[in-house]
Amino acid sequence: MAAAAATVEAVGGEDFALLKPACERLPAGGAPFSAFALFDGHNGSGAAVYAKENLLSNVMCCVPADLSGDEWLAALPRALVAGFVKTDKDFQTRAHSSGTTVTFVIIDGYVVTVASVGDSRCVLEAEGTIYHLSADHRFDASEEEVGRVTECGGEVGRLNVVGGAEIGPLRCWPGGLCLSRSIGDQDVGEFIIPVPYVKQIKLSSAGGRIIISSDGVWDALTADTAFSCARGLPPEAAADQIVKEAIASKGLRDDTTCIVIDIIPPEKISPTVQPAKKAGKGLFKNIFYKKATSDSPCHADKDQCTQPDLVEEVFEDGCPSLSRRLDSEYPVRNMFKLFICAICQVELESGQGISIHEGLSKSGKLRPWDGPFLCHSCQEKKEAMEGKRHSRGTTLLQFHFMRLVSPKSHL
Repeated sequence: MAAAAATVEAVGGEDFALLKPACERLPAGGAPFSAFALFDGHNGSGAAVYAKENLLSNVMCCVPADLSGDEWLAALPRALVAGFVKTDKDFQTRAHSSGTTVTFVIIDGYVVTVASVGDSRCVLEAEGTIYHLSADHRFDASEEEVGRVTECGGEVGRLNVVGGAEIGPLRCWPGGLCLSRSIGDQDVGEFIIPVPYVKQIKLSSAGGRIIISSDGVWDALTADTAFSCARGLPPEAAADQIVKEAIASKGLRDDTTCIVIDIIPPEKISPTVQPAKKAGKGLFKNIFYKKATSDSPCHADKDQCTQPDLVEEVFEDGCPSLSRRLDSEYPVRNMFKLFICAICQVELESGQGISIHEGLSKSGKLRPWDGPFLCHSCQEKKEAMEGKRHSRGTTLLQFHFMRLVSPKSHL
């Protein structure tokens, strides 16, 4: 595997990349894995820096010990959800108003797991076919997210200017943020949630190329253009070329960062990337298949002619409900231990755990099958994210002022 990142700063210097090609599993003994992440900060770099320094360890703390390789992979989606929420919760105690997108990629052999909040997209090309591995959490891209935020007490609309005209992308008020999910942004409202969209796929041994980029790239280039302009280049040169292409297309209006990862068979010295056939539409089936053409000699026998393609979907979930995401069924026993908070991993005294199923403490009567459990502070955060309690935000007076004058800087 080979990976590289390229960054060009506009003014803010709020983009950060994490490249860890050889991470050791704890306890030691398992095969190493790779972790890559892109953090596109806004309203300051505090949240991006904090997430870069803490998110990986928070995720790994939520993976139970002594799992087999397959169990470890099955545990990752839920651990990523818990790790994202813990990172956001811990950052709130620092009283910073900054926020960040996060696109986090864990690669174990040919299995790729991606968790994302915000709009820093992750795209895969395998044998010429393009697959989107992340979700876009801009309000303009999701009516469901607009509805969720509105139901939780936020208002979604465009920026008002003098004369009553509305301009720019849809934003959440108070605050003016155009993203529905992020880490940080505690001055906006708990309805801006850190619960990530998670997708896990398995590649064939032919491998593929992954591009993770901030919106500075994707606002300028399509996925097909990004792969095409860097085809045949090694990761470092490819990342540089993609950033240059984006700047040439739209100019340098925002920090622009690109990570390129090549997953290639060990016997191949350099990656071989085929010309793009078609762009995927972000919708996966359980297995992707190549279809026989009409002039194929065996077109009449479709079942015999169809060959498995190179990408198998293992898992996908973008539901905003923390309860559902923590309670998802995985083939792992004892995913959450009794008297351990499923998010912050703090040990709970007997009778203090709160079951996510009921939201009530079963004092002195907690049973393993009642879990997962939350501590009181994580339960409060869950309720705030669901619009059941208000733990942060601005006053109505601040809301009107910010909407007219000062939206948050992530456009």
